[in-house]
Amino acid sequence: MALARVVTFEGVDDARIAQLKQNVESGERPENLPASELIILHEPESQKSIAIMFFENEADYQQGHEVMDAMPADDTPGRRTSVTKYDVAVRATG
Repeated sequence: MALARVVTFEGVDDARIAQLKQNVESGERPENLPASELIILHEPESQKSIAIMFFENEADYQQGHEVMDAMPADDTPGRRTSVTKYDVAVRATG
């Protein structure tokens, strides 16, 4: 079963989101991160953001969690307020 790592952030301004978008579009990615997909949601008025990373199995999730947990605060979208692990119960695209 696929798993999702859902992280909430505060203090995320438009400039930081633009920088993250550029990094992702240029293929920049933390080393050893086995995520199959990344979604970042942003609410500009409250400067809140949600990052959702999908992993195909428990081993990938654990490795991804360790990589992301070790990331310096300067590399995150803002101040991390929560980290939650979810089973991906339903997933559809397009």
